Amino acid sequence: MTRILAYRFSAFGDVAMTAPVFREFLEQNPDVEIVMVSRSNFEALFADIPNVIFKGINLDDYKGIFGLNRLANELIKEFKPDLVANLHDVIRTKILDRIYRRKGFKVFKINKGKEEKEQLTDVWNLNKVQLKKTVERYADVFREMGYKVKLSHQLRPNSANKSGIGFAPFAQHKGKMLPLEKSYELARILAKRNTIYFFGGGKSESELLEKWEKEIPNTKSLAGKLSLTEELHKIAQLELMISMDSANMHLASLVGTRCVSIWGSTHPFAGFLGFGQREEDIVQVNDLTCRPCSVFGDKACYRGDWACLEELDVQKIVNKVL
Repeated sequence: MTRILAYRFSAFGDVAMTAPVFREFLEQNPDVEIVMVSRSNFEALFADIPNVIFKGINLDDYKGIFGLNRLANELIKEFKPDLVANLHDVIRTKILDRIYRRKGFKVFKINKGKEEKEQLTDVWNLNKVQLKKTVERYADVFREMGYKVKLSHQLRPNSANKSGIGFAPFAQHKGKMLPLEKSYELARILAKRNTIYFFGGGKSESELLEKWEKEIPNTKSLAGKLSLTEELHKIAQLELMISMDSANMHLASLVGTRCVSIWGSTHPFAGFLGFGQREEDIVQVNDLTCRPCSVFGDKACYRGDWACLEELDVQKIVNKVL
């Protein structure tokens, strides 16, 4: 059994995207085991994948070069890996790579396509093209090791009995988030025909969704009430998830639930569409040449009017759902 030590520490959605890749890679290569090192609170993402050992860590315990050196030594001692996969490629993981190479390990790292993405998000570039999907970039790391892996890009439903619609109206950055009055209107329209379950996190999001639950009949807020395991279980039972370009789309992919995804300043061309999700379920304003202006939605609007989100018609989303 070959043991691969893999690490990716953030962000939540990016870590979630590794899970379906691991599943299919390990099914096709049953003589391999992956030790996934990530933040402790991400453990549930990998709970049901055979041949994955999850090692949760608190990065605050391993600060600086000396801390990372200690982490590298602890992982070698505990897991005795054969190969190392850097699925993150940030300063912290570059340091880990260096440490492992010095110790004689073969290290393989993701090619994130940084220059291609910079070109894609240049507002003056009118020739926007689809870049390689992030899940394929993860798979490429294992291919470089010499393994064969063919991703299906198909959803695998975890539950046979599905009902209700999930709605996650929040995202980490403004450039990814439908204005709240539009989200409220969307929930109000859809709740006339379906039970709507709200998803969110944090105190202010939970409070707002509780308010919506009181005001819109046939809705229920689950924000702040579920563990990650319970949340995945609930999403698996939904007929459909509605999400921004955010972690919730990737959670839906993980449990085989169809997701209608809403995109603002970001764009599926950057490669972050959820694993197995259909392009027909993407909702976006197509005739804005400045899109995408950001890979992560964290840049201020170059036009100043957030047209990519303000001009998005709620009815367009309703049509996808109904």
